[in-house]
Amino acid sequence: MPLTSDQDLAALLANSRTIAVIGASDRPDRPSYGVAKYMADRGWRVLPVNPQITGEHLHGEYVWHDLGQIGEPIDIVNIFRRPAAAGEAVDQAIAAGAKAVWLQLGVINEEAAARAEAAGLQVVMDRCIRIDAARLRVSPPPPSSPE
Repeated sequence: MPLTSDQDLAALLANSRTIAVIGASDRPDRPSYGVAKYMADRGWRVLPVNPQITGEHLHGEYVWHDLGQIGEPIDIVNIFRRPAAAGEAVDQAIAAGAKAVWLQLGVINEEAAARAEAAGLQVVMDRCIRIDAARLRVSPPPPSSPE
C-alpha cells in the first residue's frame, strides 16, 4: 500500500539522500525542472534522467539516459511520466535497486505500484515530492564522509 501518512513521508524523505528524476526537464517552465531544482537547492542529490537531453547538465548534475547507467545507489526514483509509461520507470527503479519510487501528482498506476512493493520498494503515488518536502519541513541526511 502506498505511503500516505505524514510520518511515513517525512521518514522516507529524511532518510533519503539521492533522488533520480525520470522525466527531468531543462525547461524552467516545466514542473519537473522546478521540483528537481527545489530538491537540489535543499541538499538532496538530484540525478536527472531524460533520454532527450542525455549528456547535458541540469542543476549541476549530468543528465542520464536511463537509471541503469547511473551505477550508484538511488534512494528515491521520482517519476514524471504519464501513468501508462510509469510502469517502465518503476521497472527501471526495481532493476537499479532503488529503495523507493515516488509517482508525481496525477501519476497513478496501481499495477506498477504493486510491482514495486512486491520487489520491496516503498511507494508514494499521486503526490508532489516538492510540496510534501516543503510542507513537512524535511531535509536530507548529511552527506556521508569518505572512508
